[in-house]
Amino acid sequence: MVIVMSSKATEADVQVVTEHVEALGLKAHPIFGVERIVIGVIGDERLIQKDQLSLIPHVETVIPILKPYKLASRELKPEDSIIDVAGVKIGGKEMVVIAGPCSVENEEQLLQTARSVKNAGAKLLRGGAYKPRTSPYVFQGLGEEGLKLLQKAKAETGLGIVTEVMETADVELVAEYADLLQVGARNMQNTRLLRSLGKTKKPVLLKRNFSATLNEFLMSAEYILSGGNEQVILCERGIRTFVEYTRNTLDLNVVPAVKQLSHLPIIVDPSHGTGRHDFVIPLSRAAIAAGADGLIIEVHPNPAVAFSDGEQSLTLEAFQELMKEVGIIALAMGRNN
Repeated sequence: MVIVMSSKATEADVQVVTEHVEALGLKAHPIFGVERIVIGVIGDERLIQKDQLSLIPHVETVIPILKPYKLASRELKPEDSIIDVAGVKIGGKEMVVIAGPCSVENEEQLLQTARSVKNAGAKLLRGGAYKPRTSPYVFQGLGEEGLKLLQKAKAETGLGIVTEVMETADVELVAEYADLLQVGARNMQNTRLLRSLGKTKKPVLLKRNFSATLNEFLMSAEYILSGGNEQVILCERGIRTFVEYTRNTLDLNVVPAVKQLSHLPIIVDPSHGTGRHDFVIPLSRAAIAAGADGLIIEVHPNPAVAFSDGEQSLTLEAFQELMKEVGIIALAMGRNN
């Protein structure tokens, strides 16, 4: 349910409505828009009577939200959300590219990559300190040592850090180092982890599970939003289909769908979406043309010796070419880069 306040409503008026809603055992989420203040009501709406709410001073109208995801819905917030990550705005006019290695391997590899992607125009640095792997016998990441190397790369280049958090117990530790906490595809429906991230003050990058529907994707975002963290960025990273010549099938249909249904920004990961380095640039162009707010790209100085996902990583030179090509598309789409 959405309670739309009148244009003359003050914060005191909003507080009166909030207290009334919470007295009924529901949660109230005020959103201060440009023209109006709206209050999202979360919980069993059978406990509330629309007629009673309408009698409260400065309540203009009460509108039911039909979607199962309430806080992620554009019905609640018509304007796009813009998420600030270490001074980088994601969801606005700027096309944001996040780039870096799949895994943090050592200081030389990370710093070389960070310097190169920064010079090419990347706005944020990605790098896995903790790596979820299909096999328990392959490289699992450097852990906190990797986080410290990412912090060193940030100190030198100024790039904000994007890295994955895999366990609820690690949220506070990773949040000390990272500017954007990534939830990997395998954890998209790990509700305990999502609830923990809902209590943090750091932005969250939520990747779509490789078999998740759009509704399930947005409901996972709802877990984080309902915990009080409004800083959620969605990420399309490909789904599993019967196609065999790529690792996954990059579902670019989801980009305009999210834009229609939700106010949350969405970026695209063509590296995981294809699993092939030679497909990354064409699909990056397509993602920006489809309306994505940005890209997350795997880059490595020497993909042939990468500890993980070398086959889908771009060389430093190839990433420079990607930035040139997607920059042209971004300008054609009315975005800055």
